[in-house]
Amino acid sequence: MLAFAFYPSARAVYLSFFTSQGKFTLDNYKELFYFNLYGTIENTVILTVGALMIQLLLALGISSILVREFKGKRLVSTISIIPMGVATVVAAITFAFIFQTSGGYANTFLHYLGLSGINWYFNSYISLFIVMIADSWKNTPIMTLIILAGMYSIPRDLYYAAALDGAGPLRRFVHITLPNLKKFIAIALIIRGVSEFNIFALPLILIGYSPSILTTLAYSLYSTTTENLASAAAVIILIFVSVLIALNIKLGGKR
Repeated sequence: MLAFAFYPSARAVYLSFFTSQGKFTLDNYKELFYFNLYGTIENTVILTVGALMIQLLLALGISSILVREFKGKRLVSTISIIPMGVATVVAAITFAFIFQTSGGYANTFLHYLGLSGINWYFNSYISLFIVMIADSWKNTPIMTLIILAGMYSIPRDLYYAAALDGAGPLRRFVHITLPNLKKFIAIALIIRGVSEFNIFALPLILIGYSPSILTTLAYSLYSTTTENLASAAAVIILIFVSVLIALNIKLGGKR
């Protein structure tokens, strides 16, 4: 198992420092800057942070509801995890119809309110927001399941004792729920964060291959023309993901 995980990474690092003729070079990393690397990193960071925050907030809210007992809980639980089973292609096409400039559901709703339609794909930041929404709809259930498991692990006695002391729902959530969910939140952020940094199919299908509008690190990786250049892009992704994992582990381990 270690070989399957280590060998591709080690080979990518090795190839990133050589030309296709086997000569040592740093040109692969230099050439990445011609792919608008700064803009690529900016888009990837914005997309990752934005999507993670949306998914985390939604997961906390949904989990806070599902952890309680109420009539119709099974139905609500089932509905909340359905997006996880939807193929990425289907999700992307669905949201492409919603945000279609001409005849899309979003612009139709704006026209109904007496507002003018929006070209959702004209601005890179608006395009990023659309991808965030689509990605959050598709993947929030994953984070919800992890956080919900964490909420079930918290002893109910803590809440009963806090309620007897006069603590309201908000104080119980802040002082009991969140501190006990740190490690679960860290795990959820690591799993989803790694996936977000490697996102490719969703923006490609939803927006199309348009580097001038939206380019992520995964876009750069798959658009490179040589294995060595692609390896350099992969190393950059690996560094970012490693930093993200280390940061989340450190934050999740704090008490």
